[in-house]
Amino acid sequence: MDANSPTAPAASKVPPAFFEQKVTWVHHWTEKLFSFRCTRDPHFRFVAGQFVMIGLMVEGKPLVRAYSVVSAPWEEEIEFLSIKVQNGPLTSRLQHVQVGDSVLIGRKPTGTLLTENLLPGKTLFCFATGTGLAPFMSLIREPEVFEKYDRVVVQHTVREVAELAYRDFITKDLPEHELLGEMVAGKLLYYPSVTREPFPVQLRSTALIESGKLCADLGLPALSPETDRVMMCGSEAFNADMIPLLEARGFVEGNNSNPGSFVVEKAFVTK
Repeated sequence: MDANSPTAPAASKVPPAFFEQKVTWVHHWTEKLFSFRCTRDPHFRFVAGQFVMIGLMVEGKPLVRAYSVVSAPWEEEIEFLSIKVQNGPLTSRLQHVQVGDSVLIGRKPTGTLLTENLLPGKTLFCFATGTGLAPFMSLIREPEVFEKYDRVVVQHTVREVAELAYRDFITKDLPEHELLGEMVAGKLLYYPSVTREPFPVQLRSTALIESGKLCADLGLPALSPETDRVMMCGSEAFNADMIPLLEARGFVEGNNSNPGSFVVEKAFVTK
């Protein structure tokens, strides 16, 4: 283990609310974005779309933030997608994790991006900005999601092309997956957008909905609360723009006790 790694030395006792797991893989997409994978305790259970508190032991105390799980519930390891904030309390440290380092994984996953929080519908639209893509990476590998919906649309908006994390996985690897490929064929529609670099689509989610371009490009009917369901995960500003836009179209927010026509995840890592 590197002496400069964020978990060295690791003599502090792990609080009972967390599992201590080992990092098994790290991938840096850009200078501001990375993914990592860690071991999964056999007692850790979660549902596609949920988030969990993860972090590091710092000066004998747990320093944690809410992270949506990228991996599918059936996978043996747990994967996360994170920003890097150089002066951020957690991500300034977490970005330096290496294979073999220890991380904390909370024992109680939660969240609102669950299909059970939505009323039955035909098309599921998943809108994400930046690392908000994470929960949808889990959902698009969950067979139950494709049993419930005729189509699943993943609309991912980022600033730079390099930030389109998992783009190749969604467009190339997943369709060729031995078990999932047939499931997603013809049902999964991926629609990336880049706002600060030349790209075929350079509009934000709100503009894509307001102009009707998203549905038109995908050959789908206009967004309607009668048939469509929406999940959102992004920054606070993204939520603030999207919620009134949907409500103006007759969509109603759902939660763990009252299913609706859209749900939004408000836990988003900024530090």
